[in-house]
Amino acid sequence: MLRQVIHRGLQSFFYKLGLFVSRHPVFFLTVPAVLTIIFGFSLLNRFQPDTDLESLVAPSHSLAKIERSLASSLFSLDQSKSQLYSDLHTPGRYGRVILLSKPGGNILHQADVILQIHRAVLEMKVNYKGYNYTFSHLCVLRNQDKKCVLDDIISVLEDLRQAALSNKTTARVQVSYPNTKLKDGRRSFIGHQLGGVMEVPNSKDQRVKSARAIQITYYLQTYGSVTQDLIGEKWESEFCKLMHKMQLDHQDLQLYSLASFSLWKDFHQTSLLARGKILVSLMLILVTATLSSSMKDCLRSKPFLGLLGVLTICISSVTAAGIFFITDGKYNSTLLGIPFFAMGHGTKGVFELLSGWRRTRENLPFKDRVADAYSDVMVSYTMTSSLYFIAFGMGASPFTNIEAVKVFCQNMCVSILLNYFYIFSFFGSCLVFAGQLEQNRYHSIFCCKIPSAEYLDRKPVWFQTMMNDGHQHTSHHETNPYQHHFIQHFLREHYNEWITNIYVKPFVVILYLIYASFSFMGCLQINDGANIINLLASESPSVSYALIQQKYFSNYSPVIGFYIYEPLEYWNGTVQEDLKTLSQGFNTVSWIEQYYQYLRVGNISATNKSDFISILQSSFLKKPEFQHFKNDIIFSKAGDENNIIASRLYLVARTSENTQREAVELLEKLRPLSLIQSIKFIVFNPTFVFMDHYGLSVTMPVLISGFGILLVLILTFFLVIHPLGNFWLILSVTSIELGVLGLMTLWNVDMDCISILCLIYTLNFAIDHCAPLLYTFVLATEHTRTQCIKNSLQEHGTAILQNVSSFLIGLVPLLFVPSNLTFTLFKCLLLAGSCTLLHCFVILPVFLTFFPPSKKHHKKKKRAKRKEREEIECIEIQENPDHVTAV
Repeated sequence: MLRQVIHRGLQSFFYKLGLFVSRHPVFFLTVPAVLTIIFGFSLLNRFQPDTDLESLVAPSHSLAKIERSLASSLFSLDQSKSQLYSDLHTPGRYGRVILLSKPGGNILHQADVILQIHRAVLEMKVNYKGYNYTFSHLCVLRNQDKKCVLDDIISVLEDLRQAALSNKTTARVQVSYPNTKLKDGRRSFIGHQLGGVMEVPNSKDQRVKSARAIQITYYLQTYGSVTQDLIGEKWESEFCKLMHKMQLDHQDLQLYSLASFSLWKDFHQTSLLARGKILVSLMLILVTATLSSSMKDCLRSKPFLGLLGVLTICISSVTAAGIFFITDGKYNSTLLGIPFFAMGHGTKGVFELLSGWRRTRENLPFKDRVADAYSDVMVSYTMTSSLYFIAFGMGASPFTNIEAVKVFCQNMCVSILLNYFYIFSFFGSCLVFAGQLEQNRYHSIFCCKIPSAEYLDRKPVWFQTMMNDGHQHTSHHETNPYQHHFIQHFLREHYNEWITNIYVKPFVVILYLIYASFSFMGCLQINDGANIINLLASESPSVSYALIQQKYFSNYSPVIGFYIYEPLEYWNGTVQEDLKTLSQGFNTVSWIEQYYQYLRVGNISATNKSDFISILQSSFLKKPEFQHFKNDIIFSKAGDENNIIASRLYLVARTSENTQREAVELLEKLRPLSLIQSIKFIVFNPTFVFMDHYGLSVTMPVLISGFGILLVLILTFFLVIHPLGNFWLILSVTSIELGVLGLMTLWNVDMDCISILCLIYTLNFAIDHCAPLLYTFVLATEHTRTQCIKNSLQEHGTAILQNVSSFLIGLVPLLFVPSNLTFTLFKCLLLAGSCTLLHCFVILPVFLTFFPPSKKHHKKKKRAKRKEREEIECIEIQENPDHVTAV
């Protein structure tokens, strides 16, 4: 009883709303237009891109950021970023270049050419306010001699060049990999500076026979001043231009350059590349909506309503964007998905209202017909819009740990609200004017009076075709001339009979089993998309650099800083064993290891604190080859006693080409050890900030949104029209969501912020299209389930097919945008639309004929009513026998 009261109350409210809109169409047409103009100007004036890529795509709250703060409080990260090597996430300003020799070549034989390029970088000048700045003015300085920090591979190349100039063979200059000994006696790790290495067979010291690539990084100082940052940005820009020029001058080498701004620039490049394609997409949607709303009947055809419906969504999206920028929002490329998401939901309301108009009686005044259409459609559309708002509202909640997802969901909530307002106001007014033209018998395209049938019979065939209002098709048996719409005609006369055919149903069941199998298989292979190149333009310099880097420099993981943050008895044998255990399996760059070796070689005993620290300070750190280790130890003095209060060392693990995933595994293995070991330490690398619990952070929004929608559907079981409608809706949405998730994984789509947003959208897109179909089915009163599903498809199939076809056709231009972000968007939305279409037109029409709700009680009621009517007729005949004679 409560369900019927609520449903009738909502229908009555929307009927009155429809009447109100139909009586004041100019007002409801003008207000949205004025809002769009006001907020559209703010969109143009306040547009500002977001340049902080870390704050957008890295988890906002992660242990890695806390560890970064702790590590920075002990040792300056700016001074140590040359040791804390990171693939694409190096902090601060820098310029990096990979020099690649031709296949079969040895890059070490081209030391002179590489050093020429190196000198060109050092001599490159940047002008700022009349002053020229070179690398020496901007570089990170070493503490011991205040010289620029340079990669150790430069020293190796200089040794090779000196050997070549003195007519020595390069074999005399022994280069080992990954650790090599430099001219000054230092032992250096060059695993990330030399790539594509082939070692001398059976070489004990891992001597290098040949190498394909060299990577050199130029680190700039970060002072935190705006001026310094601006000069650094200009230097990076000139660095990239110089590398491009050097590529033209040295054809025997391939040069790939990268700077700190490259990632953001190539991330933003997607928006620039997609602008034209989005306009093409809009034109395709306009054409599809216009054609699908047309009929041969020039009176009842509504091409302009389809066109105006799409424009309604466009102007509501412009208004939402204006509101976003007025509230100090910053644009990023992930927001490219909002127009497609908003269009997919908004046009569904447009086409449902159009179908609702066609279901009204033609003999009613146009205002009543608009009110009837609102009463019929807006209840369902309000429910689906509310679920959209709940899903994306949950995604915008504090539980979401990725800022890009949170910003997107906030914008989507505003877009959904404005879509809803613009559809019942702006598009409703358009529907009123179109209904008035139809009632007054005006042509739907030319807006002229339609001639009478007698006048048309005297005109040529082409004129009759253009001015045909369907009078020759209408008979006293046909009450609804809208049945001649080509989609409704196809569904009624062909498709409904075919899909409910008993011989088709087994094949549909087999098809669903195949669909479920592939989906399940894909769900078992989900990968997290922590790789930043998934969001970049595919043909950008950053992606090219990352691919070469992954190919030639992925033998070793990013350098992990191992920070011991409390005093430790380093001279204790047990502590030494614990440190050895922790670093086992790693290639270490450690003052502790070098110091222990120094003590062993010199046969020096340092088994107590005073001897250990005294020899360390007075002897070991005074040696030229060990002086750089001063930066890795923090001493404190209490009276005459010195203490080591903190120190650091570096760990590097052997990895495969999938460096990022293995780096995450290393982090997950090392971090728990810091809690159970007696040695208190933290581990950090700039890459960890982007990867720390990324999988959990990126999947949390879709889990929260799915749980929110599920909870709403369960709680409203006894408030909706029929509980079984909610039950079937939950099953359908779950099937579609898991199908999209599994199939996108098989299509090589990782779980990044774009795919997660698409999964949240899939939840709502499935509800949007399945809910009207299912609720119409469960409320149908026909004798059989087959007839009920036929009527449901006939009533809502046209709107579903119109919307999904427009949505899918609008996605096609995204395929031609050379960007990984848009490829992901295209794949996920294509799967969402296809799986929804498959369920609405193939799977549900068949499965609903097998399972509840049963329609037998409707059949019994109708038989009882017919029997009662026959008995009444018999009584009347017996009382009036003359009536039978008269008949």
